[in-house]
Amino acid sequence: MKDVSIFWFRRDLRLDDNAGLYHALKDHKNVLPVFIFDPGILDKLENKEDRRVEFILLALKKLQEQLEKLGSSLLILHDKPLDAYKKLITDYPVKNVYTNHDYEPYAIARDQSVQEYLEKNKIGFHTFKDQVIFEKSEVTKDDGLPYTVFTPYMRKWKNKLAEFPFRCHPVKNHVQHFFRTKPFPFPGLKDLGFQPTGTRFSTPLLNEDLIAHYHDHRDFPAVEGTSRLSLHLRFGTVSIRGLVEKAIRLNEQWLNELIWREFYMMILFHFPHVTKGAFKKQYDKIPWRNNEAEFAAWCRGETGYPIVDAGMRELNATGFMHNRVRMITASFLVKHLLIDWRWGEAYFAERLLDFDLSANNGGWQWAASSGCDAAPYFRVFNPYEQTRRFDPNLEYIRKWVPDLEELSYPSPVVEHTFARTRVLAAYKKALGNVAE
Repeated sequence: MKDVSIFWFRRDLRLDDNAGLYHALKDHKNVLPVFIFDPGILDKLENKEDRRVEFILLALKKLQEQLEKLGSSLLILHDKPLDAYKKLITDYPVKNVYTNHDYEPYAIARDQSVQEYLEKNKIGFHTFKDQVIFEKSEVTKDDGLPYTVFTPYMRKWKNKLAEFPFRCHPVKNHVQHFFRTKPFPFPGLKDLGFQPTGTRFSTPLLNEDLIAHYHDHRDFPAVEGTSRLSLHLRFGTVSIRGLVEKAIRLNEQWLNELIWREFYMMILFHFPHVTKGAFKKQYDKIPWRNNEAEFAAWCRGETGYPIVDAGMRELNATGFMHNRVRMITASFLVKHLLIDWRWGEAYFAERLLDFDLSANNGGWQWAASSGCDAAPYFRVFNPYEQTRRFDPNLEYIRKWVPDLEELSYPSPVVEHTFARTRVLAAYKKALGNVAE
């Protein structure tokens, strides 16, 4: 058998405009596509009807169909990545492994162990930037230090884009270099220990008219005013480069949201301590109440605050929640109930289809005022005022809280003015002179 190079799919489940895949196919003539289901990740998913696993399998099925048309196939393994590579280099004369960068702490450690093993066996390990336009330390202050405030980061990001415009990667020019083989076995959900959910996933289509009016509609959860592409960005079934090209042409506000995504990825890379505690470490001093009954009511969408309950019920039913409502529900948990933001972060991580560690962590720390460039600690969203502004006709609320006017609908778990006074006192006492 001729020498084989592997392309390792991870957060980039597409053939089109895939940086690492492009370089693998351009540089080599026998590229074997591989995906590894990592039990270190899957075993932590307690809910065996996890929509995300189902989505990944559907995305892989689409890849498989495309590869079969090219005379190739996707090799799917269910193993610890290091063990998978020990088997792969036994089964194939592997000379190089190509993949795309990942910036989460677990992924960095995983890739380092795989790289060290491969290099000991004289196998090259090549990684490329794919899921962002700018990564790591590509956008920094003039002194080389990472930004911790979004607005100057955004300005520098846009200036850099003007100076160094990105290029897409024409994978289609080199598809003849895929490894030729009969189709490999394709696993089902049950093979991975999961059950089907029956979820209907959105297709990765960009409505240009919607994006052109994004700034007008993005805060209203009853309106179809957002792209619903976050799931596809999370798993790389769409290219960030293609989206940025359209954002530049269609709507600067939507471009800014894509830049927020990269800002939080940069923060996670430079400040990995945020996965364990507050970005601003003094905020770890907050004395959380952590009332388990109140947390359970929040999780179920039974707080007695309709906009909060609508958001949580939408999340539980669909795996999605509108971004404005994410801010409201997060603020409520942290500021009204004085429950540790990490409890909410973990619940969202379990439920969100588009869960992304950096964005989820950044959003929760923003709500808790403990993150970089976060809401000041004295900002406490008033759920009633948020409803008046963003769901004035109760369209969104009535959709998800049909029992709104029933006797069974719960009374508010806490009174707003009392909760606001309580949280301000708790933050002020804990933070002292460091409070904003």
